[in-house]
Amino acid sequence: QVQLVESGGGLVQPGGSLRLSCTAPGFTLDSYSVAWFRQAPGKEREGVSCLSRTSGNKYYVDSVKGRFTISRDSAKNTVYLQMNSLQPEDTAVYYCAADSLCYFSDLGSILDDFHSWGQGTQVTVSS
Repeated sequence: QVQLVESGGGLVQPGGSLRLSCTAPGFTLDSYSVAWFRQAPGKEREGVSCLSRTSGNKYYVDSVKGRFTISRDSAKNTVYLQMNSLQPEDTAVYYCAADSLCYFSDLGSILDDFHSWGQGTQVTVSS
């Protein structure tokens, strides 16, 4: 199981930006597909984005398309989630997860069938 560490969360005003980072001390993230999930209070965990290890394809939930970008920096062994035009509804704890594949439901949502998870980082969007 891969140990994952997220960072970069914080408080930002609506319309602002944050960049989340996911690292894996002692492991090579290039060997894994990496996803970002979020969970808001009282809501189920939601798959936000996934970066495929095999194809390099990037997948996003509809609500963040055009605003969020997932990327990988192999030299830094880090996967990022750049979040722009943040809105209050983006407020949640954000988690990164790693496994061999990105997993999807029949409807195309990102499933949380990942073996390795980070501890989460809080993102709060508020004026």
